[in-house]
Amino acid sequence: MELVVNGTRHEVACDPDTPLLYVLRNDLGLVGAKFGCGLGLCGACNVLVDGHPTHSCDTPVWAVAGKQVTTVEGLGGHPLQGTFVEEQALQCGYCTSGMLVTAAALLEREPEVDDDGVRRALDGNLCRCGAHNRIVRAVLGARPCGR
Repeated sequence: MELVVNGTRHEVACDPDTPLLYVLRNDLGLVGAKFGCGLGLCGACNVLVDGHPTHSCDTPVWAVAGKQVTTVEGLGGHPLQGTFVEEQALQCGYCTSGMLVTAAALLEREPEVDDDGVRRALDGNLCRCGAHNRIVRAVLGARPCGR
């Protein structure tokens, strides 16, 4: 099966029902997306599929064939990376990759998003450390218009 991940074509040999998360981590060595709940509820495994945040833990790999998959590794020098550091929005870091890809998609769709919009967009991304306020500030700081 052919996948396009972070702009690169990959040929993978796996059961088509294998969760995308396992293919990314085990076959492609992209370990940014994390296994959290396995049910698509926590957001730790989020990646972008054709620009939309998607839970990779419960998405079968066949469902992304012919689509563009972007992991946190594919975000490159996105401004969010700098604002997350500036705002100290990473505590344990487990949720960070899911937060970053979800926030990147949000800023692409809604560059002038406000505080409430960020909170709504990140509602499906859990942070057990309680860093949500700093994460929201980091996303707002990465907007083209700044804070």
